[in-house]
Amino acid sequence: METRRALLVDAFAAESLAGNAAGVVPDAEGLSDDRMAAVAAELGASETAFLTAADEAAGDGAADDRLRYFSPTTEVDLCGHATIATYGALFAEGAIDGGERTLRTNVGDLTVAVDDDGTVWMRQQAPDVEVVDVDLDRVASALGVDPAALRDVGADLPVAVASTGLPFLVVPVNFLERLGEADPDDEAVERLSEEFDVAGVYAFTFDALEGDSTLHGRAFVPSLGISEDPVTGTASGAVGGYLRHVDAFDGDEPDELRFEQGHFVDRPGYVRVRVESDGVRVGGLATVALDGEIRIPDEEEDEIIEA
Repeated sequence: METRRALLVDAFAAESLAGNAAGVVPDAEGLSDDRMAAVAAELGASETAFLTAADEAAGDGAADDRLRYFSPTTEVDLCGHATIATYGALFAEGAIDGGERTLRTNVGDLTVAVDDDGTVWMRQQAPDVEVVDVDLDRVASALGVDPAALRDVGADLPVAVASTGLPFLVVPVNFLERLGEADPDDEAVERLSEEFDVAGVYAFTFDALEGDSTLHGRAFVPSLGISEDPVTGTASGAVGGYLRHVDAFDGDEPDELRFEQGHFVDRPGYVRVRVESDGVRVGGLATVALDGEIRIPDEEEDEIIEA
């Protein structure tokens, strides 16, 4: 039996017990897929990141690191908050310096940069946004909100599928009170996710809690075993691209957006989003909440006996 260091890190938060908790295994060399899946299930975070050296044969050029992500039930191609958590933790303990690094993921190579204050920036792919035709009453029923909450939103903003590596169904809501009342039907949300080939549903309103926030969001991802994700980096990048695509700011888009999320599950967090000509950058702080070791049985010691 071996042990591996395992962390719980709160991403998009300046202090622990806020934001979105991610598992981080900073040395995952030699762990099989099954073992990574088992560790993620044991840690119980919405996603756990496993860090190894980059496999040069798997990409077109050099990369500094390789990250894989597992929810408690399945492997996930990309996870923003677990990426922020990983590099925030490494920087805080002096394992890496500030500046840029190239990260290899299942969706390709991405750039991560760490500022002197510990803010981690993750460059995501150029946004892909497609407005979709969907029955708003059906979406409202799945989210558990009054159908009126999805009408008369700004300049009649549409529902769309948006992605910067992991797609989400983006649903505008008119008021924070209505968004806060959401009581999703996980099975209905999962059916929507399957129909539109997305990870989950991100509902947002410009009626934010704080004056310097651009919007307030909630993310529902039951297809990955996550009823509600507290603060979502990949979805935030996708929504930043969506806002530009639908010209939500009438051509006067701010240089940086600030998304607040997680307050309705007592995990408040803040995501900084910059939509640039060649992609989207998502940034935030991270705080280590737990640092320990996990015991991992050898493969042959964990046989399943079938009746």
